[in-house]
Amino acid sequence: MGFMALWSYIVNYFTVFEEAKVKELDACLAGLFACVGCVPRGTRRRARGRVASPVPACAVTLLLQRLQDKEGDRAQAYCELEHVLREGDSRPPCGVVNRLLAEVSQDLTAAQGVPDSVRMAASDVLVALARTHFSLVMAELQGHLKAVGEMSKEFVLLTLGKLFTSYAPQCIPFVWLMLAGLRSVVGWVRGGRTLRIACAVVKQWLEGVKVHLCSGKQCPWPAMEIEQIHQNLSQLFFSVLRNWQDCKEEKDKQAVLGAVAAMMAVLLREELCREHVWEQLLWLVHPYQEVQDTCRVTKSLSVFLEALEGVPSVIPKDKFLAITSAVFYQLSDDTKEQSEANRAELTHCILLQARICPEETVQFLQSQLGADREAGCVAALGLLAALARSDEPMMTEKLPQVVEAVQCLCSDPRIQVRRAILHFIKDVLSANARSCSAWDVVGHIFSEFSRTTGRRAAGDLSAQEAQEEGALQELCMDILGSLDVSASGMSKLLWPRLLLYVVPAQYTGMLIPVSRCVQALAERGDLMVREIEDLDPHFLSSMFQGPLLTPQTLLARLLVVAGSPFAGSELQAAALLLMLNLHGKIHRAVGAMWAAEIPLLLQCLKGKDESFPDSAEWEQRLLEFLRASLATMEDEAWTKGLSCELSRWLSSSPSSSGEKSFLYKALGTVLGACKEVLHIQGKLLQHLEEANAEEPSEAQGMISLLSHAAESNFHTVLDTLTTFASRLCRGQKGRISRRKKMELDSRRAQATRSALIRAHGSLALRASKEQLLARLEGDIVGNILLLYSCSCRDLQNTLALLQSIMDFSSAFQAAGDSACFNPSLKGKLLEILTDLLKKYCLGTPVSPVPLKVVLALEQLSKLKPSLGSKDMCDMLILCCKIIVTHPSAEMMLKIRKSQQAAQYLQLLQTSLKALGRLMVVLLETETTSGFFQNIVHRSMTSGNTWERKRALQTCSQLLAVCEERGRGDACKHFGSLVGLLVPLTCDPMPTSRQLAVTCLSSLLRIQAKATNRVIQTGDIGSLCEGLNDRSTVCQLQTSSKIARIVCRSFSLEHTIDFMMAIKDTFRKAKGMRVRAAGKWMITFLQMHGKDICRDLDLSPIIYILRSCMSSLQHSTNTPFLCQAVAILTRCHTDITVDSFFHRR
Repeated sequence: MGFMALWSYIVNYFTVFEEAKVKELDACLAGLFACVGCVPRGTRRRARGRVASPVPACAVTLLLQRLQDKEGDRAQAYCELEHVLREGDSRPPCGVVNRLLAEVSQDLTAAQGVPDSVRMAASDVLVALARTHFSLVMAELQGHLKAVGEMSKEFVLLTLGKLFTSYAPQCIPFVWLMLAGLRSVVGWVRGGRTLRIACAVVKQWLEGVKVHLCSGKQCPWPAMEIEQIHQNLSQLFFSVLRNWQDCKEEKDKQAVLGAVAAMMAVLLREELCREHVWEQLLWLVHPYQEVQDTCRVTKSLSVFLEALEGVPSVIPKDKFLAITSAVFYQLSDDTKEQSEANRAELTHCILLQARICPEETVQFLQSQLGADREAGCVAALGLLAALARSDEPMMTEKLPQVVEAVQCLCSDPRIQVRRAILHFIKDVLSANARSCSAWDVVGHIFSEFSRTTGRRAAGDLSAQEAQEEGALQELCMDILGSLDVSASGMSKLLWPRLLLYVVPAQYTGMLIPVSRCVQALAERGDLMVREIEDLDPHFLSSMFQGPLLTPQTLLARLLVVAGSPFAGSELQAAALLLMLNLHGKIHRAVGAMWAAEIPLLLQCLKGKDESFPDSAEWEQRLLEFLRASLATMEDEAWTKGLSCELSRWLSSSPSSSGEKSFLYKALGTVLGACKEVLHIQGKLLQHLEEANAEEPSEAQGMISLLSHAAESNFHTVLDTLTTFASRLCRGQKGRISRRKKMELDSRRAQATRSALIRAHGSLALRASKEQLLARLEGDIVGNILLLYSCSCRDLQNTLALLQSIMDFSSAFQAAGDSACFNPSLKGKLLEILTDLLKKYCLGTPVSPVPLKVVLALEQLSKLKPSLGSKDMCDMLILCCKIIVTHPSAEMMLKIRKSQQAAQYLQLLQTSLKALGRLMVVLLETETTSGFFQNIVHRSMTSGNTWERKRALQTCSQLLAVCEERGRGDACKHFGSLVGLLVPLTCDPMPTSRQLAVTCLSSLLRIQAKATNRVIQTGDIGSLCEGLNDRSTVCQLQTSSKIARIVCRSFSLEHTIDFMMAIKDTFRKAKGMRVRAAGKWMITFLQMHGKDICRDLDLSPIIYILRSCMSSLQHSTNTPFLCQAVAILTRCHTDITVDSFFHRR
């Protein structure tokens, strides 16, 4: 600033103030003279007198001299000088200061040739010097700002910024000078780093001014100077807009926006400047259309709006709408990817606008809810939710209005809008639940959940759409599960409204959060505040879409969910917890009982992954809980109501429903607790007629219904079943209409008869001893035979008959040993079973029927009186033939490739075990030993490996029974059995080899017991490992070792039988089995050859050997036969030669 200009300012200043202001003027003069680098003489003299010590001044002088002489590193010299100026306690003389300012300014403003490090160090020196000579430093920098010519002002601006950072209060009086100097910078800078630094300095200084103005402190400026500040700022503002609004660089644009926002924030405080500011307001949001990174634009706008918030002035409506539209468009523009930070800043701008103009903001956002553009509607919902979360007083008043506006979007099908509505509801509920009184937001959450469930169940969604619908479901559950029930108005909003969503099946998945809410309400004691009758009846009817909610309806639904095998443990636990917390709404008598039992059931569910029982056992526990609950109630009317409710649910449930199986059992359990006969019969007949027995699940459901109801009402259920069975068999021998005959012969009627046959067997298992003995033969078995006679002989009905025979036979056995079954009925049943076996012996394809027949025969044979020996033996032979010879090898290969393979093979193993138990029954009644030959000597030499294996399994079971019962029948066939088992010790199938050794061990033990002597059998079990070896040589060696052990216990009277069995092996077997037979024969002759020649007639043995040689088919036999003849010849040459070469 020139001296004359400065003096003119002083004169003007002096004219304004009165004489009383002379002292203030004197103080001001000192500062003004300092600004131009000249201090009045008196002031200089006083300044000299304040020098405390010459040491710092000398240090400054020395360092200054180094700089002037250009000695050493200038940056280092500046750093040392800065340190001295900051640490020293004295003030350098003005002369030294002026020389220092001149030297530093050269480096600071040099256009080129000076490194940035030196300039930065020079800048730091000025900042340090300002500690003692602030006015001089400020005057120097202001002079550089206004200077013309080629010089760099970048570090001048940086130094001004540092000064404000370090000495903000001292900088405030120089604002008007600073603004004037900055205006000159704007005039010649067009971009780049200097522009950005200048903008930063403007923003920094003006933010300080705004803070100072808002702090309430005494203003340091006279009124004229304040006016001058606003005038200079206004000139700077318009200069920036004129010169810098068309910046090309992105960084430059962002910097300019920040500076403009800071200037507007100060100007808006002056009423005269506001109109000019409003005119330029749109320029602030105009860059949204140009810049790529809009984050800084938004930040600048946010700064401006924050400034505007504290200004008592109403923004013009057109300007407000322009800003709101620009910000909203940025939020709703789905063509750009907005960062989370930028979206948060944009939302903050809208919140600021809502504070400034709440009415206009809410109206604008509501107007966007009806927009066709999905992104706009979603953005509006998000902003309204943010307003609800903001907890602003103005929003509390307008929230009901907003909620009502959002309610109009409930039917919008767009997925993003639906998600935004749910998020809005979540925010509103967390902010102010009372504002939702005009709209049932809880109902919308459940409706949306049902909507997503229906869309997913339809199956016509793409993978992405299905994923989005699933996310909506999870959001619904999260909203309800995260509600704070302690919030004001929440209890009234939730209770008892939540009860309406417990029963409908479409809301089943929501039971988990519902359970949490109800439990929280129960803990607060809010469940007893209002009754369900307090709700609007129209609301109840529309939401529940059916009859009013009753205790029975509630319990029925919760029971079904808890018992559903597909619900999952978490959902099942939620249902049980709802029962526990709502016990007062269900029945007053069950509180104590449920408080003790339900936690035990919940504990069971918690251990589901480890020791949890299977679904059948869990259902049984739940049904026992239900039965105990009904017994505790002792309320016939209530129990009948529950049965009606379960009946209604059962009738409306589709066959494919996973809940229907449990519904049948639950209804049967409740009917079992009822006492009114007509009611029980009516419900049973209703569901027997409605059930489609062609569906396996429905057929099983019928059986479950009847059997569970029979637990306490056996006679009533059996009478009802008899009535219904007679309807199905009516007219079989009489004259009926053609239509009626078609109904009775339909597939559904046939399936129903099959289910009823099985149901009779199930009832027998549920009956007590007295009930069974009274009704078994006449009603249960009679009805079974009646239904079977009226049915076609298909697989389903045949299996049903076999299952019922097993069931009632097992039940009759449990009644006690003294009970005797009707012999004629038993004979009739045996005849049916025999016919079935004969039918399947004729080469019928693989079927489970013959195997089931064996199981049925096992149970039927145990009933007294016993069947005749001949009948049982013939039956047993048929059973063995069926099990051992069927299926064939070809059929087995087909079975192994089918889906039912595992089930059939498991049933085959079960039947084999049943055959063994059937043999036990035969051994108890058999008086001759002929059965052994017929049963065991079949299929042992078959070429089918599967058949040999099954034959060995049968033989091992029979020998085990003989050993257990002490029967010596097997000893009579010792030789032939050993001869048959010998080749099987080298069978290709490992299991068969092990079974053969097991049979030999049993046989030796039976013989030892029968002859009452100890036989040294050796450790045959340890030799079994050798048979598992893959090497056939090792297998043959092990078989030979076993042969020596067995032959020690051989009685000579079994020699012929043994040799005949070996002959059959030579004739039928191949490979290793023939070699094993030959090895055993040689071992036997070597050990007992002399005894045979002495005690036995050799003619039969020689005949067997000769017949083997005459019918040789394999060269494998020849060495063994020759060796056998040689052994016999050595023992008795004459007899052997004579017998071998001379036929008798």
